[in-house]
Amino acid sequence: MSTKGRVLVAMSGGIDSSLAAVLLHEQGYEVVGMTMKTWDYASSGAKKKETGCCSLDSINDARNVAVNLGFPHYILDIREEFGDYVIDHFTGEYLAGRTPNPCVLCNTHIKWDALLRRADKLGCDFIATGHYANVRQENDRFVISKGLDEAKDQSYALWGVSQESLSRTIFPLGKLRKTEIRQMAIEQGFIDLVNKPESYEICFIPDNDYRSFLKNRVKDLAENVNGGDFVMEDGTVVGKHEGYPFYTIGQRKGLGIALGYPVFVTEIQQETNRVVLGTYKELAKDAMWVQKLNMLKYNDLKNISLETTTKVRYNDKIGTPATITQDGDLMKVLFHKDVFAIAPGQAAVFYEGDDVVGGGWITESFKQEK
Repeated sequence: MSTKGRVLVAMSGGIDSSLAAVLLHEQGYEVVGMTMKTWDYASSGAKKKETGCCSLDSINDARNVAVNLGFPHYILDIREEFGDYVIDHFTGEYLAGRTPNPCVLCNTHIKWDALLRRADKLGCDFIATGHYANVRQENDRFVISKGLDEAKDQSYALWGVSQESLSRTIFPLGKLRKTEIRQMAIEQGFIDLVNKPESYEICFIPDNDYRSFLKNRVKDLAENVNGGDFVMEDGTVVGKHEGYPFYTIGQRKGLGIALGYPVFVTEIQQETNRVVLGTYKELAKDAMWVQKLNMLKYNDLKNISLETTTKVRYNDKIGTPATITQDGDLMKVLFHKDVFAIAPGQAAVFYEGDDVVGGGWITESFKQEK
């Protein structure tokens, strides 16, 4: 029995989660590996070959690491609960005219819960993942902060993890750079992992064609929403679109509209099946409301204004300075400068330095009255 404890490691078969298991094994933890099967590719209708965390190759890659290091490995089938929650939410958000973020939802509401339940059954004290992030206890709070390698930092995707879950979570890669991880894999002899391409796709849409996925998922969707109006900010009709769920805020390509100057999707009006277009300037907002909050660094911010850096999408690497104020169950975010293409349905994450203050889901963006 290890003096450091027993840890259940989520192993996708990629280099990061595999090396997380290797590091914990070397540090003296009793490691148990687990690969979660979240999606059945055959049912997605995708044309691309099965890849990513749910493929048979990835499961075998994870098992090979466990066999080489001599610790047990299990497969956990969570396809039913994943589909019921993550995919239904994904579909419902597009049908509501919003742009979902299924990877954040899966991390915080499916994978952590599933891992903790199985950790308890296997007698594991902790769970661990290969995310580039850090977690620490500060007073009575468990706080997530950015990983050392800012180019790989994944703290944005973790804002929704509960305090209870964080109290048992380890991020072995948080203080390492990707280059170090690759070198460690080479030294361990895991050359196949080093050469394995990383997947940045939504796991249940391996061909990145979410339009086809929605059409396959929702009966008669295309027929019911096709032919709505493209309108300008003043209501002028400038064309017909293929259905409001097939567009996202900030989209420019694929509109099929030629007005002599660039236009972008600035609003999606689900009730009238209209997609509003505007210039890049009209895409700019400097305030938003955020709902379904999860606070990490502080219990709440009621009656307090806090200066933060706020990110409105995963690839928003720098973020934007903003003043946030909690109003009941909502967070009012006032940016210090314009932010472009704020999409309802995406996650907003508030940072104080490297620390994640908390986050939530964007419900509305607007311009402040001057």
